[in-house]
Amino acid sequence: MTLKEKTAFHFEERLQGRYITLAHIHPILEEYKTVFDIRVLGTSEKGKDIPIVSIGKGRFKIFIWSQMHGNETTTTKALFDFLKFMRLKSDLQQRILDFCTIKIIPILNPDGAVAYTRENANGIDLNRDAMLLTQVESRLLRKVFEDFHPDVCLNMHDQRTIYGVENTNMPATVSFLAPSADEEKNITKSRKEAMSLIVAMYNELKKHIPNQIGRYDDSFNANCVGDYFQSKNVVTILFEAGHFPGDYQRERTRNGIFISIIALLERLCDKKNSNNDFSDYFLIPENTSNRRDIHIKNAIVDTTEHPLSVFVQYQEKLVNKKIHFIPIISAIREDHSLMGHREIDAKQRRVYLKNGKSLAEGLKINKLFIAEKNADNLLNLGID
Repeated sequence: MTLKEKTAFHFEERLQGRYITLAHIHPILEEYKTVFDIRVLGTSEKGKDIPIVSIGKGRFKIFIWSQMHGNETTTTKALFDFLKFMRLKSDLQQRILDFCTIKIIPILNPDGAVAYTRENANGIDLNRDAMLLTQVESRLLRKVFEDFHPDVCLNMHDQRTIYGVENTNMPATVSFLAPSADEEKNITKSRKEAMSLIVAMYNELKKHIPNQIGRYDDSFNANCVGDYFQSKNVVTILFEAGHFPGDYQRERTRNGIFISIIALLERLCDKKNSNNDFSDYFLIPENTSNRRDIHIKNAIVDTTEHPLSVFVQYQEKLVNKKIHFIPIISAIREDHSLMGHREIDAKQRRVYLKNGKSLAEGLKINKLFIAEKNADNLLNLGID
């Protein structure tokens, strides 16, 4: 039986879109209290509950946390897909429950989740607080780490749409990293094991999203949680959920994260976590910042005589508990190094605004016109 067949019927329909808060997951957690061990780990800087879910009774310990950045919600959805999957009865689920004990913090930063911000209520990036532990959320995360003594940590994040996979024309839909444990980026025992597990996930995931899997930058920063945990000789893996073509709600991406989690657990349960293939980690293409949301190429802008590229990037804005994508001009220049998730060829015609304003970087723009002989072509730059 293939992994696709094993993991059918897992999608948690109650969690969709980009805005996910405690209010969204609370009813599901209440329902799951009869199945899993669900408790309140502590409270956030503004007093919101931080729940933790424990499943399995096995000797191998896995610690997973999501939404330490409040506006990075895709992996949270994938974790609830995983919890739904674990309610089913099959050989794979039973092997996971028997071999592993898994602790999951679905939303570490509930204040940031409500405000849809990267930072917590005090404006602190929790992924830069690993050493100082100035925030209560950071201290709660560290307490679980020190009390639980995990064998593997999974640090779950979203990445921006600017990332693509090197030497391809594809976005980085899912990226992995075995964080460095020191400035020299030495391949320590824990880092080697992380690389080996990433190779196992990559080999499965590429069957589903070929050429859309990247390797994240491994610069060391002791203030980052993953780097800190790796420096303590605990196998730590960074997951980055990125863009799938046409999927700004990241429902396709969440499936890639879910498949990766199952592939990792299957590898662990089969006790095949050999370091022999760790070097294949370096064959995974690197992330590169070569993408923008929209690229209008061969555009004549204002009084310029030679064609330029107009790049548009969406700014995510929370309005009435829904995320809106606001098109902003990010650059106007000659540039052949960047690609758009949406490519538009102006064919050396004038690109302009109906209100007479000049195109400029930083300008919010929903519609553009391309001059045509008979009737000018209207470009709608928003997301339907």
